[in-house]
Amino acid sequence: MSLNVYNTLSRSVEPFHPLEAGHVRMYVCGMTIYDLCHVGHARMMMAFDIVYRWLRASGYRVTYVRTITDIDDKIIRRALERGVSIRALTDEMIAAMREDISRLGIEVPTHEPRATEYVPQMLDLIARLEQRGLAYRASNGDVNYAVRRFAGYGKLSGKSLDELRAGERVAVADAKEDPLDFVLWKGAKPDEPEDAKYPGPFGVGRPGWHIECSAMSCALLGEPFDIHGGGMDLQFPHHENEIAQSEGASGRPFVRYWLHNGFLNVDDEKMSKSLGNFFTIRDVLGRYDGETVRFFMLRTHYRSPFNFSDANLDDARSALRRLYGALETVPAQAMAVIDWTHAAAARFRAAMDDDFNTPGAVAVLFELAAEVHRSRSPEAAAWLRTLAGVLGLLQQEARAFLQAGTGLSEQQVAERIAARVQAKQARDYALADSIRAELAAQGIELKDGPQGTTWVRA
Repeated sequence: MSLNVYNTLSRSVEPFHPLEAGHVRMYVCGMTIYDLCHVGHARMMMAFDIVYRWLRASGYRVTYVRTITDIDDKIIRRALERGVSIRALTDEMIAAMREDISRLGIEVPTHEPRATEYVPQMLDLIARLEQRGLAYRASNGDVNYAVRRFAGYGKLSGKSLDELRAGERVAVADAKEDPLDFVLWKGAKPDEPEDAKYPGPFGVGRPGWHIECSAMSCALLGEPFDIHGGGMDLQFPHHENEIAQSEGASGRPFVRYWLHNGFLNVDDEKMSKSLGNFFTIRDVLGRYDGETVRFFMLRTHYRSPFNFSDANLDDARSALRRLYGALETVPAQAMAVIDWTHAAAARFRAAMDDDFNTPGAVAVLFELAAEVHRSRSPEAAAWLRTLAGVLGLLQQEARAFLQAGTGLSEQQVAERIAARVQAKQARDYALADSIRAELAAQGIELKDGPQGTTWVRA
């Protein structure tokens, strides 16, 4: 079975074939880096971390570009609020982002360019658009893209220009010829800090958000390239505008396959600061370990809506402990080479080749864990660790993970069980019950029997 992916552009599942045999070029829109990254960002980066990992596991060489937007209105405002330079703010936030996502096991891309490093390429792209009659200089100093002059506009979102215009909610700037036109170059304003201003043939200013991605992707990957990814919320207008810019400037196709991850909700509601359900990655990592958060996210298909809640995280933590429990029973090292003809490996591969179906792949891991518990097979344990490693899971020492996950060592558990025995002997059943509840909250399940009390990690 070959890899099949859902292509937003065609709105169908298609066989994946890279432009260059054996080499995949992939671009993902990264963070606008003015604050700590939130769980929605984590969901997006996790989705394409899995795409990256599976392409390599499938034998491809992958050039993966994930960008950083380090000049933007929000960045400028935040830097002014804090009384720091734009560079100081973005350096701080980039370091925080890298620290947070590394704890989730998200791998470093091949290239992680900052937008401010590619301003010359952006200016060149804008000049080509102006030459082709697709860009115009506005009276307020901006340079705008003339959407109605590009025949293919709307093909990614599947909407006509009239439908898009009907949905337009942004107030139209007087300098725009059409409400759908978007800015390529923003003319500098007198009250803006000097480090937000860049010289260029269109006057002093800074690039618009959309042009940044077109310039960086084409500079690092060429045109066309294989995969462009991002959150579903970027499909329109951001990705639609990237197509218009890139294909308008070159006259060639921009991207072969468009992949979009689904929306994230918190307790079945859209995440929003106004609703009080907004969480940064760092907030979540203060309560749950990074591998649990990773496993939690991989239990949902990347294109499906994702519901973030403490109850679902707790369930994921218990499920991950069950997998590690199998490896505690029969320790095993990961295999150096995967034989994809092996029955479990073949089922795992079939799931992943079905548009990166991580829930199906995780189901194979539970099948292997059940076999380990049933047969105590070292081979099954090795397959469990090996296939889980493809997803960035189960690579810690099992006992260390389980003890860290509960916060209790085996000696501490034994001490609490002894205290419970003493409480029962003293007929203090309320205390005995509270100790059982305390241990259950730490993932320790007690089993009373004729030979005394035993325990397992839930």
